Amino acid sequence: MSRRPRPAGREGQPARRAALSLFLAVLEERRTLDEAEPALQGLAPEARARARRLVAETFRGLARADALLAPHLRRRPPAAALAALRLGTVELAQGGAAHGVVNDWVQIVAGAGRKPAAARGMVNAVLRKMAAEAPERWKTLPVPEMPAWLRGPVAEAWGEAAAAAIEAAHLAGAPLDLTAKGDPAALAARLGAELLPTGSLRLPRGAQVSALPGFAEGDWWVQDAGAALPALALAPRPAERVLDLCAAPGGKTMQLAAAGAKVTAVDLSAARLERVSQNLARTGLSARLLAEDARAHQGGPYEAILLDAPCSATGTIRRHPELPHIRDGSGVAALCALQAELVDHAVQLLAPGGRLVYCTCSLLPAEGEAQAEAALARHPGLRPDPEALDLPGIETDWRVPQGLRLRPDHWAQRGGIDGFFIAAFRRVA
Repeated sequence: MSRRPRPAGREGQPARRAALSLFLAVLEERRTLDEAEPALQGLAPEARARARRLVAETFRGLARADALLAPHLRRRPPAAALAALRLGTVELAQGGAAHGVVNDWVQIVAGAGRKPAAARGMVNAVLRKMAAEAPERWKTLPVPEMPAWLRGPVAEAWGEAAAAAIEAAHLAGAPLDLTAKGDPAALAARLGAELLPTGSLRLPRGAQVSALPGFAEGDWWVQDAGAALPALALAPRPAERVLDLCAAPGGKTMQLAAAGAKVTAVDLSAARLERVSQNLARTGLSARLLAEDARAHQGGPYEAILLDAPCSATGTIRRHPELPHIRDGSGVAALCALQAELVDHAVQLLAPGGRLVYCTCSLLPAEGEAQAEAALARHPGLRPDPEALDLPGIETDWRVPQGLRLRPDHWAQRGGIDGFFIAAFRRVA
C-alpha cells in the first residue's frame, strides 16, 4: 500500500514555529537572542540552528523586509501575523521554496490565536506576492542603517564612509571564528579553516559547531578574532596570578588558563558562569570561578588583570543583529559610569608593576577611547603599555593613540571582525 505523501514544507514547520516564538520574544520582551533561547527548547539541534538562523537573518534584513511588505499592508496586522510575514519574506528573499514557505506560515498563523488566524488569508496572499517579488528586489534595496543614537557617534568618529562600510558589514553577517587550545596551524589544517594573521581560525558562516571535529575533545572554542586579542595583549605567564573580571561567556578565561596562568574568573551572573564551567570542563582547563559583583571582589594583588567591561555590545551587531531593534541607547551613560568604577577597582587589585588590559565590544568612543584617557587622568600611577599591543596580525589602521580600535569593516575581504576597543596599562612599581 502506498504511503500518503507528506505536505510540502512540513519538515520545516517545527523550526518555523520556534522561530516565530523566538522572534516575538526578542521584540516584545526586549531580550537578546541568547536571552530568549529557551523559546527553542525541545527542538533537534538541526532545527534549533535553523530557527535561530532564520530569526537572526530576519533581524539583519528587517528594514528590507518591511520595505517589501509595506505596499501590500493596508493596516498593521496582529503581532504574530506580522512576524510571520517578516520571517516568511526573508526566507523567500533568500531562496526558500515558495510552496513550502507560504503553506507553512499560513498554517502557523492559523494556529497562533484568534486574531492572527483571522489574518490567515491576508498572510497567504501577501506571501504569494513576496514569492514573486522578494528574490529579485531584495538585493536592490538599501543597506539597513544603524539607529541614529549609534550612527551619529560612529560617523562623527570615523566619517560617513566608515559608517556605511560598518552597516554593510552588519548586513553581511559574520563567519565562525575559533580559538585553538593547542597549535592553531595544526587545527586549521584539520578543520580546513583559514588561519587568520592574529592566530584565530575562520570557517564559513553556518557551520554546525557541535558537529565539527574536536568539539567534544575540547580542542577549540568559539570566539571572534577580535575577542581573542585582549587576552593575547595581557600575555599571561605560567603560574602567574591573573584576574578575569566580567568573565562570561568565558572565551578569554580559557585563553588565560590555556597559557598556564592561575586564573580567578569573576562574573555577576551565576548562570553565565555555569556555561563557563561547562566549557572549561569540555576543554580540560581550570579556573577559580566566583559569582559576584566585580566591584566587590577582594583578592590579589594580581600580576595581570583582564577587564572586559559590560558595554552596549554595539561592536557585535554582525553576530547579534537584534541589538539595534531592542536597544535605544538610553543605557549608555550608566554603562560608562560602571566601566569607570570597574577600572578604578581593577587598579586597586593590581600589583605594582602589574598589567591591566581594558576592553569593550563597543563601537562607541565613550566606552573605549574616552575611558582609557579618563583612566590615565584619574590614576597617576597608571601608564600606557603600547608594546603589549604589538601583536601578530595587527593592521596599522587599527591603532589609535589610546590603544587598538577594531571596526566591523576592517578585514572586509576576509569577512570582517567584531568591533572592539582594547587598551593596555601598567601600574608603576
